[in-house]
Amino acid sequence: MAIRDLKAQIARLPEQPGVYLYADGTGETIYIGRARSLRDRVRSYLSAYGSSPKTNALLDEVTALEVIVTDSLVEALALESHLIKQRTPRFNILLRDDKNYPYLQLSTSEAFPRVEVARLVDPRDGNYYAGPFLPATLARKTMSLTHKLFGIRSCNEVITGKRDRACLEYDINRCVAPCVEEICTQAQYAETVDHARMFLEGRNDELIQQLHAQMRDASEDLRYEEAAHTRDAIRTIETLRDRQQKMSSARLGDRDAFGFRVGPAGAVVQVFQMRGGRVIERVELVTEPPAGEGSPEREIVQAALQQFYEVRTAPPEVHVPVELEDHEAIESWLSERSGRKVRLAVPKRGDKRGLLDLAARNALIAYRSRFSDEGRARTEALDQLREALGLPGVPRRIECFDISTIQGAETVGSMVVCEDGQMTRKEYRKYRVKGVKWDKDRTELLGGAPEPSPVRSRRPRRNQREAPPDRLLDDFAAMREVVGRRYRRLLDDGGPLPDLVVIDGGKGQLSAAYEAFATLGLSNLVAVGLAKQEELVVTRDASEPLILPTDSTGLLLLQRIRDEAHRFAVTFHRKSRARRDFRSELDGIPGVGPRRRRALLTRFGSLAKIRRATREELVPVLGPKLADAVLDHFASEIPKPAGRF
Repeated sequence: MAIRDLKAQIARLPEQPGVYLYADGTGETIYIGRARSLRDRVRSYLSAYGSSPKTNALLDEVTALEVIVTDSLVEALALESHLIKQRTPRFNILLRDDKNYPYLQLSTSEAFPRVEVARLVDPRDGNYYAGPFLPATLARKTMSLTHKLFGIRSCNEVITGKRDRACLEYDINRCVAPCVEEICTQAQYAETVDHARMFLEGRNDELIQQLHAQMRDASEDLRYEEAAHTRDAIRTIETLRDRQQKMSSARLGDRDAFGFRVGPAGAVVQVFQMRGGRVIERVELVTEPPAGEGSPEREIVQAALQQFYEVRTAPPEVHVPVELEDHEAIESWLSERSGRKVRLAVPKRGDKRGLLDLAARNALIAYRSRFSDEGRARTEALDQLREALGLPGVPRRIECFDISTIQGAETVGSMVVCEDGQMTRKEYRKYRVKGVKWDKDRTELLGGAPEPSPVRSRRPRRNQREAPPDRLLDDFAAMREVVGRRYRRLLDDGGPLPDLVVIDGGKGQLSAAYEAFATLGLSNLVAVGLAKQEELVVTRDASEPLILPTDSTGLLLLQRIRDEAHRFAVTFHRKSRARRDFRSELDGIPGVGPRRRRALLTRFGSLAKIRRATREELVPVLGPKLADAVLDHFASEIPKPAGRF
């Protein structure tokens, strides 16, 4: 056993708190631990062989030992967390947060604060964070409400108050215009920020009282438009307050509860976050079987605590299902990071135990779902995409776009959604492309195909219309329009932004999508194109396409999503063409709807006889005005002679 070769070095270790690091023959750190006494803890490994498969595998590989002495066990705990995050040793339990739901950041460190969506929380930056939000769509909806209800600014402009006029956001009542001092002073904007913070903190009763007073003042000063806006804000807040689901026991206040399930396939930890007596969030931490297999339950819970609160602020109470080693040190570490006293407890009965049991039941359900064959395949596919595309996290939400057309006729677009590797049909969207024109210069710039040549065909039937020559299909413009409409609506109404956007097409279509992103200020979105036939993954920054192995589960997932978007677009396009083909010539006459069409056909028997009918014959059926419209319509179809016969 390799650890026995370090016996002499272990005997010289200090009896002080600190961190010890084990390395293998290649010099790679394979395990990091902390100890109240470095000598006693490391020496215990000399007789630990046979205690567990994981310990046996670790001791067989250890060839080197490094220690770092600290002043206290709390410091050792903090250093251990940092080193594990930095070096990711394979024998340490490394849980990942697969559902990193967003927070809302009120940037109170700025003179004129904004409300923005944030994925990472830094409690030391001086800003206020609300959340996390479950589902993630709620974050952007709430952010949009702070703009509509209170007029919190959404721009990145440096505010000096010296602008000559306010922007469009002020005109549509989404900003109080702090950029123009004559409209809104810094003190007035600070009052608006206070209202927004009360809203985010859930202090709705207090906020409604203040808004009622503000509405009365505005009404007495004859500022009726402002009073009406405040009234609408009060109604919205009251509606939201009434819809909030509260726990049966509001006495629980602010606390987190950890539940877990450990099995041969790995471990799942469920964290229930309760704020103000309501469960507002459920975060899932997962890990695959660690090297050597077999990890004590206490080790998993402790690793979950360290990794969960590395980027979060702990509430006053944290409930765990088992007693932990170094209980007091963990409490001190959590208190130090949160800036307040944090109590670590193992409830035995009552509402607190009920919350803990709820977290445990959800962990069991999540374990069964995640580590089934199908669940493992989806997780593997998403992990492969994250690695292949260099994404910062697992692409849990993927949106895919496709365009369908034939020679510019009935051009339509589709958008499908894949969440956690499964298609979400209720979120599919379809679009009728409105203003598509062929732009030769832009197409060549984007690397697209050359301008299509005219297509010879038979003369169309009377009820069919050819696409005019200035309306030839520009596939790139169609993609730009559809993507722009999708995310403009998303920004207005609120909703989750995707972790990855897939475009059915090559470099040209992908560039068109990024143009739409830039126009909307969403340049942080990541998109790829998936070209047909060779199945090449096109990215914006790489000059050469990315070639994934044909048996890659990540590529298969992209293909499945792309094919679903194509099917959805083609189905919609066929329905649109069918409606056009069966459209009556009478449909183009203003004022002639289905009832009057039936009346005309019943009276005259055919379209040809309607065409030959006189005004005197049409008036009894349609009236004078519509009779003239029918006559004008058919008269415009008669070609005028080009010259003398």
